[in-house]
Amino acid sequence: MTAGHPGVRVLLVDDQELVRSGLRRILRPRDGFVIAGECADGAEVPGALAACDVDVVVMDLRMKEVDGIEATRRLRRSGDHPPVLVLTTFDDDELLAGALRAGAAGYLLKDSTAEDLIRAVHAVAAGDAWLDVAVTARVLSTYRQAADRHPGSRAELLAPGEQDVLRAIGRGLSDAEIADALDISECTVRGRLERILAELGLRDRAAAIVYAFDHGIVTPGRSATDAADEETDPAPRPVVREPPPGPVSTLRFAVLGPLRAWRGAEQLDLGPVRQQALLAALVLRPDVTVSQQELLDDVWGLEPPGTGGKVVPVYVFRLRRCLRSAEESTSDSVIVRGRGGYRFAGDGVWMDVVWLEELVTQAGAAEQAGELTAAVGACADALDLFQGEPLAGLPGPFVAGERLRLTERRIALSQKKAELQLRLGRHAETVGELAALTAAHPHSEPLAALLMRALYGAGRRTEALAVYSGTRARLVDDLGVEPGEELRRTHNAVLCEDGESLGGYPGGLAARPGYPRPD
Repeated sequence: MTAGHPGVRVLLVDDQELVRSGLRRILRPRDGFVIAGECADGAEVPGALAACDVDVVVMDLRMKEVDGIEATRRLRRSGDHPPVLVLTTFDDDELLAGALRAGAAGYLLKDSTAEDLIRAVHAVAAGDAWLDVAVTARVLSTYRQAADRHPGSRAELLAPGEQDVLRAIGRGLSDAEIADALDISECTVRGRLERILAELGLRDRAAAIVYAFDHGIVTPGRSATDAADEETDPAPRPVVREPPPGPVSTLRFAVLGPLRAWRGAEQLDLGPVRQQALLAALVLRPDVTVSQQELLDDVWGLEPPGTGGKVVPVYVFRLRRCLRSAEESTSDSVIVRGRGGYRFAGDGVWMDVVWLEELVTQAGAAEQAGELTAAVGACADALDLFQGEPLAGLPGPFVAGERLRLTERRIALSQKKAELQLRLGRHAETVGELAALTAAHPHSEPLAALLMRALYGAGRRTEALAVYSGTRARLVDDLGVEPGEELRRTHNAVLCEDGESLGGYPGGLAARPGYPRPD
């Protein structure tokens, strides 16, 4: 961004008006963006760039006349040009690899959140590379054999400090993160990067990332935070995720976080993200036959793969091979071919979502019996099953719907737990949990009302009133609505110190034992 301009100037390139309209709604001036122009095909990009100043090109890959790869390649050949952020549904590893080699500074899946898109555009505009975490390791792992194809790596010619920077760049760290990890200045980082690019004959930062993976300098699947430790600790300890509870011998699935599966103590490799999305579409509909067309729609939506429906049986074959135990004689394993499609045989398979509902049922029974402490414990056990965002990183309309459903389930369960804790008088310990929840869901009026009740019960009336003011401001500014009846009623009760209405102390705060009465 240059002086005199109100934000990052973006050129949108996509052949679907609906997609461009959605991008316009996300990349708003209030978040630091200006839509400088739009193109419906890669052939229109040179003319658009000649007509306006652009900081970032957000480029679709699949377009009718000139696709995103060719358009990016032409921009690179033209000389000085703004960086390109590829925005794609991504089906083919080589397709995305071609985009990086053509000169794209980064890529992002169309299934990503609005927040990720905003961060990606800002990062690319600042000169950093952006690689979608959902597929980075798998995409670049296809190049791990490149060390054999390119035995003449020149990375050993770099000075030790430059090798450290190259390794960190390969991990996707920004200049500031590299400077912090290596205890050097950002100016030093930029200087070393310039020497790396010159010595290795690379055009930009994205090319340096690919080079690092091509030549085995960075191992796919390793955490970005390992960059600074890799030289001193050649074999950092991997992050070990414990299998979920359940019979050790059975096949187990976890979807309340990244999709994972275990057979015994062994975690299984479920393959590429779209293959995992197809598995999720079957696993979350156990014993239901899903047609091949439904699976295509579930995973690819309005942009089917170039191979059409042929990819579905290929993915099913790979999943069967992965999920089948050594003792199984059937070729189907737990994915059975039926009339009109495929069916996931859920009998005898442990799933965290099933256990989640069992714990919720236990919590309800305990509440009905008046055993509130046991109900809180069951809710806590259910919430512990969540290991981050449900189905994190997986693409497709079906997964998006399930992710939303499970996220709402988590919020509702968190609310129930908080309500039970307040009924037990655990106001102080509930405040922190609710504060974190309301920060993550700033427009949720039920959560705001609960936080106000918890703060009031903890003797923090002023803060409770501040929660109402902040929530109301966000609702008015962001959504153009006033608070609903429940939140207004809670606000009035706090104003009037009506502790009985709030489920707290009858007679208000002044009736609370130990609360200082006014003179």
